[in-house]
Amino acid sequence: MSKDKKLDQIDLLKKKRLFGTDGIRGKSGVYPITPDMVVKIGQALGVLLHKNKKKDEIVKVVIGKDTRISGYMVEQALASGLNSVGVFVQLIGPMPTPGIGFLAQNMRASAGIIISASHNPYSDNGIKIFGSDGYKISNQMELEIEDYVLNKNLNNLLVQNEYVGRTKRIDDAAGRYIVFAKNTFPLDINLEGLRLVLDSANGAAYKVAPMVFEELGAEVIPLNVSPNGFNINSAAGALHPEALSEAVRTYRADLGIALDGDADRVILVDEKGRIVDGDALLAIAALHLKEENRLKENKVVATKMSNLALDECLNSKGIDVIRADVGDKNVVRVMRDMNLSLGGEQSGHIIFSDHSTTGDGIVASLKILEVMKRKNTTLSKLGTVIEPYPQVQINVKVKNKVPFEDIKGFDVFQKQKEEDLGERGRILVRYSGTENLARILVEGKNKGQISSIAEDYKNFLKENLV
Repeated sequence: MSKDKKLDQIDLLKKKRLFGTDGIRGKSGVYPITPDMVVKIGQALGVLLHKNKKKDEIVKVVIGKDTRISGYMVEQALASGLNSVGVFVQLIGPMPTPGIGFLAQNMRASAGIIISASHNPYSDNGIKIFGSDGYKISNQMELEIEDYVLNKNLNNLLVQNEYVGRTKRIDDAAGRYIVFAKNTFPLDINLEGLRLVLDSANGAAYKVAPMVFEELGAEVIPLNVSPNGFNINSAAGALHPEALSEAVRTYRADLGIALDGDADRVILVDEKGRIVDGDALLAIAALHLKEENRLKENKVVATKMSNLALDECLNSKGIDVIRADVGDKNVVRVMRDMNLSLGGEQSGHIIFSDHSTTGDGIVASLKILEVMKRKNTTLSKLGTVIEPYPQVQINVKVKNKVPFEDIKGFDVFQKQKEEDLGERGRILVRYSGTENLARILVEGKNKGQISSIAEDYKNFLKENLV
């Protein structure tokens, strides 16, 4: 990405008032996740889709959701807003976020929407929007939606009665996604003989994920596949893989798979019960793709959060690591700009651009299983390819996201801490794009030193910002 283009993206992000790094997100029933605002968001999207449609195109939007209780409210409000401006809506029920990207293309829709707050607790919810090409909409389109919602009287844009859109439920969408996911796995191999423990986080993949792996021949032991509207991500899934580790050891499984609430990220557990994060998965996939001459430009996209050990590992094998801003949408943008085949985040968003338009936890798991099968080896052996530097991450709750450079004394404080750490480490301080949190990451060779530096940052921010 050119310097000028990157500056443009930064300027666009600063202008946003509803959208964060990954859609619109917040507490359900609290602005902006309220029925009246959600109706307006649907109307704004519908107006823009009509404005940009091809001649004679019937504007149609597919809507999926995860398993939060508030999904019913958001789903109906979105559909109402879209219908009121002449958009036809197809409701497909619980579906992983990457499934919406696929279905927007597969069902020839004008757009796709997933109602989800990803890894957040059940009390949150959100709206992520995909274009007809299966990719998340641009920052520019997000700003246009915001302009309609915040600055225009959308009631003036309602269609006459004969043009009001209709809403219907689609029953076979899950089957389409299952077939898509299975098709990312080579036809000449299968998963027979493998025992997998699969934690679906009581989320969007609770039905489809077990079916994908079972239909490819694996024995699947499911965990957290009984959503009740309130238990999504609760001590489960990619953010809480501890129980999965224990289950892998108990059942003597070959692999543990932990998805998050909307299944766009994954953390794996090897047969010894050890957690394997997104950086290790990226390294394993990158080296395998390079061996098969399928790693475009011999480059991989990671983010600022990825461990320096990832760079050292891949650089030693002739692979360059390109750093993008945090967020799988930003990773995908860089991948598209540079025409690259692999990218991802330490958190487990892994994107294989030959198959997916966004992070896909099920597809990423299948690609790692493919490496295990091709090499006839275990994940514990593959995972030794990377030896991460120690990292300490701390979150600090904040009321307002004041630019760090505007906090009195921050520049001097940061310079001193960077000097203390030296060249064999790094410090990253940023605001969450989805929560009122300041995130502190310190990485280096000495665990005691980086822990102390992280605590100093936490105390500084609490004294000067909270």
